[in-house]
Order: sequence, then structure tokens, then C-alpha cells
Amino acid sequence: MGCQAPSQNWLRSGWMTAVLVMVGSSLLYPILWSIFWQVYGIITGSYISGSHSVAFINCPNEQIAREIARGILEKKLAASVNIMPKSSSLYIWKGEIEESSEVLLVVKTRTAKLHELSGYVRFVHPFEAPDFMSVPIDRENLEYSKYIDKVTARN
Repeated sequence: MGCQAPSQNWLRSGWMTAVLVMVGSSLLYPILWSIFWQVYGIITGSYISGSHSVAFINCPNEQIAREIARGILEKKLAASVNIMPKSSSLYIWKGEIEESSEVLLVVKTRTAKLHELSGYVRFVHPFEAPDFMSVPIDRENLEYSKYIDKVTARN
């Protein structure tokens, strides 16, 4: 019996474990960071940056804008919707430059509601590809953020 070299399996499994730990931690980091800031906000009573968002939705006219806004509020997908007056819009659609007038909805909601809000807008909007964009709110009046949370909570 001669001397045998140690098995290389331990080296491979150790390497794989290290890679899995690194990938797992990088995937969990945003979740853990978000939980930290939520707990911090609860303890200190301060606004948590990004927990609310503003969504912008273009509509072809005021009547459709009002119908979509009412539906959003009835479904408690947002606490408030502003209907901005007509504006000119230039865009490229199917390779051509188009020009139209549109009405803008400014929707204040919880960031957690954006997916559901976007789905509702796609379902009811007359455009083939509705213009739906959102931005997280960095700073907000704490009382207003509580208002948004209260209105958009499911009962």
C-alpha cells in the first residue's frame, strides 16, 4: 500500500459552498437592508425612503383619465390621483413619429402596490402599450405617508 493523495472532492465542495454563500448573501442583501430600514422607521417614527412611489400614466383624454383614476381609487391601489391638463406628446410608434394630446395621471401609492397598479392599468387602458412609469419617493411628510398606508391597506 503506498501513500495516496488526499481526495480533491473536499476542495471542490468547499469551493462550491463558498460560491453559494456569496451568491446567496448578494441576493439576500437587498431584502435584509429593506427589513432593517423598515424596522428603523417603525422604531424612530421616520419616513422610510422608497416605501412610497409616484406613478405617471398618460391617457388619451380627460374622460378616460377620470375613469382610470376612479378605478384606481375604488380598488385602493393608491391614495390620491392628480389629473394634469392636456399636454402635447411626441413619440415614435411603430417606426413613425406621432403627435397627440394626452392627459397625465400622477398617482401616489405604496411601492408594494406598483405591480398590482400596473396590471390594472394595462387591463383597463385603451392604449396597446400604456405609458406607465414610477419613481420612489425619497422624502415625504410622515403624516402623508401614514395617510397613503391607511387608504391603500386591504380591509
